[in-house]
Amino acid sequence: MTYPGGDYDIIVIGAGHAGSEAALASARMGLKTLLLTINLDSVAMMPCNPSIGGTGKGHLVREIDALGGEMAKTIDATMIQCKMLNTAKGPAVHSLRAQADKKAYQFRMKEVIENQVNLLLKQQEATEIIVEDGKITGVMVNTGAVYNCQAAIICSGTYLKGRIIIGDVQYDGGPNGLFPAMYLSDSLEKNGIALQRFKTGTPARVDAKTLDYSKMIIQEGDEQIVPFSFETDQINIDQVPCYLTYTNPETHNIINANIERSPLYTGEVVGIGPRYCPSIETKVMRFHDKDRHQIFMEPEGLNTNEIYVQGMSSCLPEDVQIALYRTVPGMEKVEFMRSAYAIEYDCIHPTRLKASLESKEVAGLFFAGQINGTSGYEEAGAQGLIAGINASLYLRGEQPVIIDRSEGYIGVLIDDIITKGIDEPYRMMTSRAEYRLLLRQDNADLRLTEIGYRVGLISEGRYQKFLAKKEQIKQEITRLNQVIVKPNQENNEVLKSFGSSEIQHGLSIGELIRRPEVKYQQTEIFDPERPLLHWSVVEQVEVQIKYEGYIKKQLQQVEQFKKLEHKLIPPELDYVKIGGLRIEAAEKLQEIKPLSMGQASRISGVSPADISVLLIALEQRRRSSDKDGSKHE
Repeated sequence: MTYPGGDYDIIVIGAGHAGSEAALASARMGLKTLLLTINLDSVAMMPCNPSIGGTGKGHLVREIDALGGEMAKTIDATMIQCKMLNTAKGPAVHSLRAQADKKAYQFRMKEVIENQVNLLLKQQEATEIIVEDGKITGVMVNTGAVYNCQAAIICSGTYLKGRIIIGDVQYDGGPNGLFPAMYLSDSLEKNGIALQRFKTGTPARVDAKTLDYSKMIIQEGDEQIVPFSFETDQINIDQVPCYLTYTNPETHNIINANIERSPLYTGEVVGIGPRYCPSIETKVMRFHDKDRHQIFMEPEGLNTNEIYVQGMSSCLPEDVQIALYRTVPGMEKVEFMRSAYAIEYDCIHPTRLKASLESKEVAGLFFAGQINGTSGYEEAGAQGLIAGINASLYLRGEQPVIIDRSEGYIGVLIDDIITKGIDEPYRMMTSRAEYRLLLRQDNADLRLTEIGYRVGLISEGRYQKFLAKKEQIKQEITRLNQVIVKPNQENNEVLKSFGSSEIQHGLSIGELIRRPEVKYQQTEIFDPERPLLHWSVVEQVEVQIKYEGYIKKQLQQVEQFKKLEHKLIPPELDYVKIGGLRIEAAEKLQEIKPLSMGQASRISGVSPADISVLLIALEQRRRSSDKDGSKHE
């Protein structure tokens, strides 16, 4: 029996990292929003690793912040350790990663959600989407309530028909011991949304009291913490260390001797797992030549003994897990608090989404997070934010926000999944971004704050500070290129002390900073009238000067990229009728319906020759249109 639950502009299903960002974005943009979660204890839960950020992922978090999202602020407020990764390499691949106090992170995000105007949080399981005339009109929940809406965002994570797997023990379940969502999948399929089956896994949580850290290598955080949020000025905390240890031949022997007991190798696991985060048994079987693998001990918070054993994800039986864990130095007497497990779940085919993350099958229905086949909190949060923004713009009758590959890692992420499709859980990496020198984590605000301000997620005060920062960067670069250092003995001695060569004629400080070995701060000795600038301004000044030549070259590449992106393809184009297109290419193009020639060129199975045929066909279509006076949008 059903009953009316009320009217909302937007309903968000799932309150994980995607759902939290989606609901906050739509509510902050003035839309009456309902956020449904299967359990209030699952809001912004970290069922896997107790961290935010990492290589490529840290870029996403800073972009979320630049657009007005919440993830960066929450990790800044709840981190227990922080590191900038890849500092031995160039700034394009520098990425922040922070260990979180998992419960504090959850509680902080839940508090923000509960106190957000226009947003109501409810513990109810969505069981059915209600679609009329191809449009979403409501959501039914397990209590029988029917909530009316004009748009909905599904952020169901790994809950859809979730199945927990620990050796031969298998049961329906969601992550972290919560209930699964067993009914929504059927409703999606009934409405023409095809599903596929993916898998992910997590290692055991062990009792810190049973570890011997003296046999491990301590891993400290950075002395100077760089915040994730551009609004956080500084972070001063007593950081908690992590520890590094390694597997060994004994560990691997136990896995080899029991591999037939792993559901991954018996065929009982049908879901496809992540290539870049494999189980320990997969690593041992795949890399026979390696006699050890890294294992990190990561604290789950300040008020718990639970330790996350990074690198030992598994779905082997519990007795085998315990035996192999106890072969690792420092873990000889380890006791489990939670066993490692794998989880299978339903997700959609993301090629059936528009670039706005709206479904091609159901108008007003958006998808974000692991339901789209991605992995990770950061990828989920990024999609949730974009889905929340675009669902709101959809209701306003405005054009969606589409971030392209040259503008942000968010653009790379969304373009990859909707254009190329996925056959395994997608993980963001810096190598996926062809314009990564422009898409650095340090300049995410310069790239995306304007968009956040335009849609109403960046306050006027923050925007004015942003404009002031941009102007300070511009003025300081101009000034440094005008301050001349004279070629005298005193100055040359200073340069030699930097490990730099002498100058024979006057050079600007800007020219000196372009030298790899010379830092902005060092040149202060030549610059007594230097203004006092915030560290974030100094960072931008130095990177923009030092990498000016490379940045210009990449900007030229972006210009070429934009030419294809601006060649739009009419949505009604029938690719099957285009002579000369290979059958595979025509089928792929017909399925994905790319917005532009640029997107078409990135579709797997579409060759350069197919693109040439398509360009000719579009030109012939244009000429025919001009000739008969008709107009094709």
